[in-house]
Amino acid sequence: MSSAKHFLELIQKSRKGKFKIYIGMSAGVGKTFRMLQEAQSLLRNGIDVKIGYIETHGREETVALTRGIPEIPRRSVFYKGKSLEEMDLQAIINSHPEVVLVDELAHTNVEGSKNKKRWQDVLEILDNGINVISAMNIQHIESLNEEVKNITGIEVSERVPDKILSLADEVVNIDLTADELLTRLKEGKIYKKEKIQTALTNFFQSGHILQLRELALKEVAAHVERKVETEIKTENFKPIKFLACISSNEKIAKNIIRKTARLASYYNSPWTVIYVQKPSENPEKIALDKQRYLINNFNLAQELGAKVIRIKETSVHKGILDYVIAHNITTVCIGKPHAQLWQRLSGYSWIYTLMNRLNERQIDIIILS
Repeated sequence: MSSAKHFLELIQKSRKGKFKIYIGMSAGVGKTFRMLQEAQSLLRNGIDVKIGYIETHGREETVALTRGIPEIPRRSVFYKGKSLEEMDLQAIINSHPEVVLVDELAHTNVEGSKNKKRWQDVLEILDNGINVISAMNIQHIESLNEEVKNITGIEVSERVPDKILSLADEVVNIDLTADELLTRLKEGKIYKKEKIQTALTNFFQSGHILQLRELALKEVAAHVERKVETEIKTENFKPIKFLACISSNEKIAKNIIRKTARLASYYNSPWTVIYVQKPSENPEKIALDKQRYLINNFNLAQELGAKVIRIKETSVHKGILDYVIAHNITTVCIGKPHAQLWQRLSGYSWIYTLMNRLNERQIDIIILS
């Protein structure tokens, strides 16, 4: 496999762990299968590969491919009266294979684990100079959460920040047509017989699969484009710096944060979230639930890789403008103003003033619906 050969070359070039992610539009496309095929190929090339955590879901073809690959024993954790098996992070670091396979990147570790999420375990493994091959589904990418919910009607709770994808040295899309995936499902190659009908009427509808497939293809294409741009920068390259302007409105702020995260991820650019706190929005003057929403949105922005700035200023547009000028921001992202706001202030809202000032300085403005 040329893909395995290329990853082998990457491993030999660097002392810090290299990171490869297999991504797919849904369960059952063959991500784990391809990881194991690559592991078998690396083993034949004399590379020390071990299984850190593989989820075969009892699929015969997948189980067969695990044979011959050494496995680092999982750790047993007793939680809420049950014995659960988790990946043993410390055992992987101690064993220090050249390459470790880590499935289900979005997995939430059982309470009491060193890290809350498996992707955090992976970062630690990479920092220890161990190369990682991992896998995840497109619906687990944090900034795609709303889009996936709109497509499938399901809110995905286990999510991976976009920065993890941008850290990957290689992202490989495992692509199948909707018909191929549905055939695999009906043949019992994804779920056991009793689960097939439920899957067909819920997540595995043809329309859902087509849209998720498009998301996966776009995501991997964007990753390749980012890699090209970062590795072949021209002399006159001017870095893009995004600024997302949020208010205490929880839903609008969350939307602005997620959409700016997508843009920043696409352009591989730094980004900042700014909240201008007017005197009327002092903590003692705004409701507790609004304060909590603000903190949650600050945390979401940080998880997605943003720098979060909170400034006190009587004039919102002045606060934003001062920051834009001081930090060479190139692109400002704001929420779409409500119609009544424009009407009420006879066209001169703070947004209108801000847009004029930014326009004078040739700073791009993106209005997010």
